Formats: sequence, C-alpha cells, structure tokens
Amino acid sequence: MPAYFVVNITVRDPAKFEAYRQAVPAAIAKFGGRYLVRGGAVEVMEGDPGLDRVVILEFPDAAAARAFYTSEEYAPLLALRLSAADGTMALVEGLPA
Repeated sequence: MPAYFVVNITVRDPAKFEAYRQAVPAAIAKFGGRYLVRGGAVEVMEGDPGLDRVVILEFPDAAAARAFYTSEEYAPLLALRLSAADGTMALVEGLPA
C-alpha cells in the first residue's frame, strides 16, 4: 500500500533551502519516491490550515518511506533542510491500489 510524506515548511534561509531542493530528488528517487506536490500555490477553501510550502511525496510503501527518511543519503540533506526551514512532516499510509 502506498505511503505519503505530507510536509509543510516555512523557508528561513532561501540559499540553503535551494541547495537542499536541488540535491534531494535523487535521494527520494533512490527509495522509489516521487513528488506529487512540490511547493505549488495554496488556495485555502476552509479554515486556517497554516500552510506555507506544501510537499507531498509518494513512496511504494511505509517501509520505503522510512528507509528514505533514515538513510545515510538523506541524513546530510535533512540537516541542511532543518537549518534552512521550519515545518512539520507526517507519514500517512494510503489506500491499496
């Protein structure tokens, strides 16, 4: 069953974040992930979701998503992202195909 990272971030250091943005796609792809949403325009329809830059990543399953997040490849990129932006990230399981 697919799994998704749902991410909402606020960039504090655009230069550092750009370095992260350029480097991370290869690590995501290595673990079978792909972008579904990558920082597009947000139009709020109800309430105040507090969304800024929204990213949704799809992985084949939760194990692949966790393997990406805890990988040696992602560790330095995670540190770079955390130094450049604040935010939230959640792993959500999807529906069977």
